[in-house]
Amino acid sequence: MAAYPAHASPALTPLSHPRPQRAVSDFKLERTHSAVPPPLVSPALTPPTTPWRNSEEDVGQRHDRQPRSISLPQPDETAEDAADSNPALLQVLPKVWCEVRARIPTTTGQEMWLHLYHNNADEKEHLAIVFGPNIRSRSLDAAMPGETERDRMIRGAYVGTLYPGRTSSRLQAIRREEGVRPSAGYLTGLNGNGGGISNGQTGQQEIDSSYPEELGPPLVRIHSECYTGETVWSARCDCGEQLDEAERLMGLPVPTPSSTPGSEIGEHEAQKPSRLPSAGGVIIYLRQEGRGIGLKEKLKAYNLQDLGHDTMEANLLLRHPGDARSYGLATAMLMDLGLGGDRGIKLLTNNPDKVRAVEGPNREVRVVERVPMVPIAWQTGGERGVQGKEVEKYLSTKIEKMKHMLSK
Repeated sequence: MAAYPAHASPALTPLSHPRPQRAVSDFKLERTHSAVPPPLVSPALTPPTTPWRNSEEDVGQRHDRQPRSISLPQPDETAEDAADSNPALLQVLPKVWCEVRARIPTTTGQEMWLHLYHNNADEKEHLAIVFGPNIRSRSLDAAMPGETERDRMIRGAYVGTLYPGRTSSRLQAIRREEGVRPSAGYLTGLNGNGGGISNGQTGQQEIDSSYPEELGPPLVRIHSECYTGETVWSARCDCGEQLDEAERLMGLPVPTPSSTPGSEIGEHEAQKPSRLPSAGGVIIYLRQEGRGIGLKEKLKAYNLQDLGHDTMEANLLLRHPGDARSYGLATAMLMDLGLGGDRGIKLLTNNPDKVRAVEGPNREVRVVERVPMVPIAWQTGGERGVQGKEVEKYLSTKIEKMKHMLSK
């Protein structure tokens, strides 16, 4: 082959006949039953009624319930030869710090906290979208040299809710100004176990994750930026749909016996409060457009796809990796949010490589369960969701070449 200059793409050999396109329906995706399922098998879907229900008793999971998930084997339970298929991991995690956070009321009625992160690996502003009141950033809460209480409130390092006239970032100072002497038990119940409680001797805050143990592992989605799918209504992928679905799931009420799949307690037996708080979770939003190649190259890849190539081939023809994303920043951000350690997380993903990559080189974060992201069009029989020949081919490539765990 001729030596092309570094900036040139190789000439493409014309095809005498159009290459046959493979749709998702060409794959054998029927639901199978086996006594011993594989460790990462996709579970039943979670729409109000599953498309393949076998009888009136075989009813799918309701849309307003917590999603079903799949328990994952831990390292000592995994075969040794599986290590050969693990993705390459950074040996040292990057340093990250949260610069600011702000409360964002959403169109669905829930509130979320938008955290903006900087790091020592790139110049991009990555984001953590936090749902619920129980997850806090250690780096944000840490005291900054020379800052005032107003400075802390402006950058979001406060406990509770801002309101006109508030003068302190710490609840104890506010109560002291009001002449109230709260009990330790009251403060613990209000703020969690040390989450943002001030230490009067040092002026520092005792930083710790206060995500309640009774809620189990928090729900996490690692989402890579997709301008076309999230902003300009592209039907070439389902990225925008996945982001919306993650937001919906993290805004669901705290799980109760009647809202948990498989519970033996009927809904009529449980007391229903007027409004349950969100169980919460985190969407780590990484600025790695086009699986890490950037928007300009991604648009070139779209043109190659219109010339007959799939999404992975297009990246390769542009002399990029099929998938150039990295998840070390996500691991570091989860640790800063107090989600490392043995309790683990539930990861919303279909990508088997992401499960291992997010855990970090020394398993700083444990993925104990996987929650599948099933296309809404598949759940609803085509009544809703992203549809079209482009997204069908995109999903086919994910299943066939990227080994994503999707079942129809």
